[in-house]
Amino acid sequence: MPPEGSWASSAARRRNMQAIRSRDTKPEQLIRRLLHAQGLRYRVAAKPLPGLRRTADIVFRPAKVAVFIDGCYWHGCPEHYVPPKTNPGYWSGKVAGNIARDRDTDQRLKAAGWTVLRFWEHEPSTECAARIAAEVEKRRARTRGTGTT
Repeated sequence: MPPEGSWASSAARRRNMQAIRSRDTKPEQLIRRLLHAQGLRYRVAAKPLPGLRRTADIVFRPAKVAVFIDGCYWHGCPEHYVPPKTNPGYWSGKVAGNIARDRDTDQRLKAAGWTVLRFWEHEPSTECAARIAAEVEKRRARTRGTGTT
């Protein structure tokens, strides 16, 4: 039984959950490597909007593109999310809160003129990188096109 007020079902589970990375995950690193190889430069784990206390995994500021690589468990992937058997009330509520925050983040960024790209950690990195590169190039071309008339 977890200690009173604890979010973990055991000390071992707590250590395990605390060890999970929130940035620089393997999928993020692979996608970043592919983007960098294409000559794209970006910010890592950056806040797209100054007043918003949320960070995107990859940010292209001038093009206003924010990229999120979401973990299947933490963000409730429809294909891979499995509700926890231990302490389900806490963890299911946590994941539901993450999903709600993700939607709110998307809305706020879009309202500020940003393009938001979200990928699941299980999606092929090459496809993610290709979609990101295409969107960044499209946004850059649009910006260049409006500046030269």
